Parts: sequence; structure tokens; C-alpha cells
Amino acid sequence: MFTLEIEGTAVAVINSDEASAKDLFTCAGFKEDIRTMTSEGKPLWNGTSALTVRPATEDEIEIFEDALAEDDGEGEFTEDPHHADADSDDEDEADIVFLVDIDEDEDEADA
Repeated sequence: MFTLEIEGTAVAVINSDEASAKDLFTCAGFKEDIRTMTSEGKPLWNGTSALTVRPATEDEIEIFEDALAEDDGEGEFTEDPHHADADSDDEDEADIVFLVDIDEDEDEADA
């Protein structure tokens, strides 16, 4: 598992190999998502800070596993829809767990 870190803050964990993690965390769609997503009113990424992909710590892996175990389909984890190939099998898709609290979008809160 690998962690995306921005300015020293661990933001998300993905259950994939390093090459896939770097590919997903740096793809245009994901970068746009983290530029528009906020935590405590602040964007996750300012669009210019370095995106660091590093091996996940044991604590981060535990948070990831707990989130997947508790997931009931209501947003505990997020699969990146911008990166999934139309022909890919579900087992090939990586799961992403955000390690920071993501502010709810007003549209999502109404759903």
C-alpha cells in the first residue's frame, strides 16, 4: 500500500503497487479532484505543491483496512472514477481511503 502526502500531510492511501499508485495519484482527473476537494474549508492540494507517493505506514494501513471493513457503500472509501479503464475488471481497481476528513459537498449532503 502507498500513501499520497502533500506538504507533509498524509492525505490518502491506495492498495496498489508503487507504479499504479504514482500513476493514479498523479493523473489529471485525480489531481483535479484533490484541487476541488476541501478539508476544514481548505483545498487538499493547491495545484503546485509536490505530490509525494511513499510506502504506507502500519498506522495508515490499519486505517485503510478499518475503513474498508466498515464500508457500507456510503463513502467511507472512494474509488477514483477518472482513472478506471472501461475494460478493466473490478478486481483490478484500486481502493483509495482518504486520511483527512473531506468536507461534504452540498449536493452530496442532499442525496
